[in-house]
Amino acid sequence: MTGSFDVNRAHWDNRAPVHARSASYEIEKFRADPAHLSQVVRFDLPRLGDIAGLRTVHLQCHIGTDTLSLHRLGADVSGLDLSPASLAEARKLAESTGADIDYREANVYDAVDVFGENTFDLVYTGVGALCWLPRIDQWAEVVARLLRPGGRLFLREGHPMLWSLDDEAERAWPKYDYFEHAEPLVFSGSDTYVETDEPMAATTSHSWNHSLGEIVTALLGQGLVLTGLTEHDSVPWCALPHEMEQVDGGEWRLRENPGRVAASYTLQARQPA
Repeated sequence: MTGSFDVNRAHWDNRAPVHARSASYEIEKFRADPAHLSQVVRFDLPRLGDIAGLRTVHLQCHIGTDTLSLHRLGADVSGLDLSPASLAEARKLAESTGADIDYREANVYDAVDVFGENTFDLVYTGVGALCWLPRIDQWAEVVARLLRPGGRLFLREGHPMLWSLDDEAERAWPKYDYFEHAEPLVFSGSDTYVETDEPMAATTSHSWNHSLGEIVTALLGQGLVLTGLTEHDSVPWCALPHEMEQVDGGEWRLRENPGRVAASYTLQARQPA
């Protein structure tokens, strides 16, 4: 497992500067407009509600655009990521926009050691995070221990149904495990999910899928109370290049009969008071 984290740290260290230079992350919009929010956070504003003053941690925060967006909504935010290069970009963005955000470098499984127990009113995780974690039960335990009594988990994530599909096929079909698996899926490629002409030096990544039932059950097993679960037919990136088109709000969904695939979901749970 440690070897997989080392592989993935190198993967993200290599890609973080490229992502920060990409138009997809809208770094210059954040600097030019103090009200600008990331597309991921904008999508969930009706469900996120008022978070002003909430002590918040963004787990697996990458280069910090969602983290900064939570800060702009009034939250007192910390960000955590295992990639020092990602955190360097996140700190640079925060400094250039005058945002006071506390960034820490650590594996998400070590978040309680970094921040302490019962520290946060809100634990936030954005799209494309859980697939880098081998054990969902261990993640759920971390979330539960981070939350104060009455605190809330807010998760927007790619749907495990989507993660099981072959994204290179002309017509997407199930290729990968839907349920959690012991050994990682090993992918190799010199590209990334933003438009760039720069080849990536770190070409290997390790990932895992976790079924929706496994995620919910893991949270329930830690005593959290499920308060919301909304499945969406769209995601904020072109996950199936041969079959998706971009729609309003920067989301992508199937061109034909988008109801065939649950592409992402928003999950909320609360620590009992």
